[in-house]
Amino acid sequence: MNTASAAYSIGTPGVPWGDVERAEWLSRQSRQRSYASEVLSAIERLRPRFDVDQYGCLDYATDRYPLMAIRSRSWREDLPVILITGGVHGYETSGVHGALQFVDQHGAEYAGRVNLLVAPCVSPWAYERIHRWNPNAVDPNRSFHPDSAAGESTALMEMVAPIQDRVLVHMDLHETTDSDETEFRPALAARDGQPFEPGGIPDGFYLVDDSEHPQPDFQQAIIEAVAPITHIAPADANGEIFGSPVVARGVIQYPIKQLGLCASITGAPYTTTTEVYPDSPRVTPEQCNAAQVTAVRAAIDYALAHQQGRGTRSAR
Repeated sequence: MNTASAAYSIGTPGVPWGDVERAEWLSRQSRQRSYASEVLSAIERLRPRFDVDQYGCLDYATDRYPLMAIRSRSWREDLPVILITGGVHGYETSGVHGALQFVDQHGAEYAGRVNLLVAPCVSPWAYERIHRWNPNAVDPNRSFHPDSAAGESTALMEMVAPIQDRVLVHMDLHETTDSDETEFRPALAARDGQPFEPGGIPDGFYLVDDSEHPQPDFQQAIIEAVAPITHIAPADANGEIFGSPVVARGVIQYPIKQLGLCASITGAPYTTTTEVYPDSPRVTPEQCNAAQVTAVRAAIDYALAHQQGRGTRSAR
C-alpha cells in the first residue's frame, strides 16, 4: 500500500501533520523568484493606463507582501464587473502573467463596456517559492469561506464583497503541472494523514465549471477559442479528468462553493476556472500565457452577448 510517508518524506503514516511537521515543511521552502521584480513591476507599468489599488498586505515572518489589484480607470457604476484572478496557487505561472498580459494588451478594448477588476497574484509568498500553499501549509484555493485560515483568501473576499452582486464574469486562471503529481498531491496526502494514490496529469487545457450552476455553452465558447492556441485535454480511459466525468470537450465540474474555491466568491452568472498544462513539449510559456488571455477574451465576449440578470444566482 502506498502510504503518505512512502510518498512524502515528512510525517508519520496515517497521522495528520502537527506543528513540528509544518515547521519542517516550511524550513524546506526557499525563494526562487521575485514577486517585486516580476509582478509588482509589471503592475506599475500599467499604472499610467489603469487604476492600481492595494487591497491588503500579507506579513509572513520577515516577508511583507502588498496585495495589488488593477481596475478600469473609466469605472462606471452602471456597468457590469469582470473579475479576473490569477496566482491563487502561486506556482501556476501563466495565471499570473496571463492576467497581466490581458490587461496590458486588451484591457483598453473593454473601456466603457465593462469594469475590469484584476487581482493577478493572490498568493505572492507561494509565487516566490513556486508552491501551492501559503507558509502555514494552507491551500488558499480551498479556503474561500467564512473564517478562512488563509489571509490570501480573506483579503480577496473582502475586496470583492462590495461589488460581488455586479460581477458578470469571474475568470480564475490556473495551471495543472506535472509537479501536482510529484510534489503537491503527495504533500497534501502526508499533511492530512491520508494514503497517496498516484494518478495522472491531464495532457492539455481544460476548464472547471460549477456543478451547481453549469454554463455549458459558455464553457464551450472558451474551449473553442483556446483550441487553436494549445491542445485541449482529452478524457482518460474512464472518461474522466482527475476523477471527475468529462461533461463536454475539455470541461469537468466541481461544486465550487462547497470546496471553497476562488471561483465561488461572487456567484457570477458566468464563472470558470482555467487549467493550462505548461509541461507539455507541445507548448511554450508564451503559448500558456496566450491561452489564458484568449480564454478571458472569449469569456467576456460571450457574456456581453448573452448577459443574464443576477437574480437567479443571488441565493449564493
